[in-house]
Amino acid sequence: MKLPCLGRSDTGELSAKYLRKDPQEVTKLRSEIIRTAVVNFEPDLILVDKKPYGLQGELKSTLTYLKQHFPVTKLVLLLRDILDAPEVTIKDWHQNDYYHALQSYYDQILVVGMPEIFDITKEYRFPISLSKKTKFCGYIRREYGHKSTQLVRQELKVKSKEKLVLVTPGGGGDGYYLVETYLQGLTQLSAKHKIKSLIISGTEMPQDRTQELSQIAQQFSHVQMSEFTDDIASYMETADAVVCMGGYNTICEVISLSKRAVVVPRIKPVQEQWIRAQKMTEFGLFKTIHPSKLTSQYLINSVLEQLERNSNYLPAVARIDLNALPRIQEYILELVFGKVVGDCTHFFIINSTKKSLISVN
Repeated sequence: MKLPCLGRSDTGELSAKYLRKDPQEVTKLRSEIIRTAVVNFEPDLILVDKKPYGLQGELKSTLTYLKQHFPVTKLVLLLRDILDAPEVTIKDWHQNDYYHALQSYYDQILVVGMPEIFDITKEYRFPISLSKKTKFCGYIRREYGHKSTQLVRQELKVKSKEKLVLVTPGGGGDGYYLVETYLQGLTQLSAKHKIKSLIISGTEMPQDRTQELSQIAQQFSHVQMSEFTDDIASYMETADAVVCMGGYNTICEVISLSKRAVVVPRIKPVQEQWIRAQKMTEFGLFKTIHPSKLTSQYLINSVLEQLERNSNYLPAVARIDLNALPRIQEYILELVFGKVVGDCTHFFIINSTKKSLISVN
């Protein structure tokens, strides 16, 4: 069941994405849809993404109802490896009473990350009772692409002695400066550098910004630009180096494919990307540049540094646990049945990040 979407601006303010309604009205509608679905379907387990009370407290009435009428329903909170800076998250969780919510309603907390990189239980000061409910699942392994590297190189007309750089600012909403800086950096390269670049700007980049970048990119015969691909893994797998931001999904792709990368993380409205990039750089996974230090010269030199390394093998990747999905399945089945069994129940997944309610049979 698809819930009405709410989006956030760069300042973190909520707004209705499609409906012509105030955010409060959309939140109320979302809350009623969730509660009605739960009342009628009587799920065995509810998996909630990120916020214990849902977006803007939309789950509160449902949680109260479940406790009164369906106390056997299991509740699980799914968290990414990092939410925000510890001082910000701790304050936010106290203000929104999230610690109490997890103690009162939830049976388990699953973290798609590793404590060796960022230990949520310590960084966010979980009380002992919550730490005992928390299980680290590792990172989510991304699948390989649908096209062979040979086919992609032929498609992009990359010659045998040329290097391919993939530039991807994720959705692209705030990726203009990263792409522009990279294009400026290309002007500083001498002819001896045989580099081809593929830029995937993202569907959320404002159209006027996309057009500006396209005009700049046309000045380079060795640059190709596209707005979107549904098979970015094929292009990332083929690339000799990647320039990207620090979102969870992008970083999981970079690690899964063991790519040399230069990461320029977002630093607002939350510090999540910066902390993740910083911690993983310390772990030896890639190169990170803070946006305040980003210049065309520094960026292009960092890319050349990655390209000049003899091997694509990254020893640090071997220390990363990428088995989150099977482990989540295992933990959920154990919670519902007391052991891992066949697929014979139904679950509700309430996803606050992607704004959707999904029934999986």
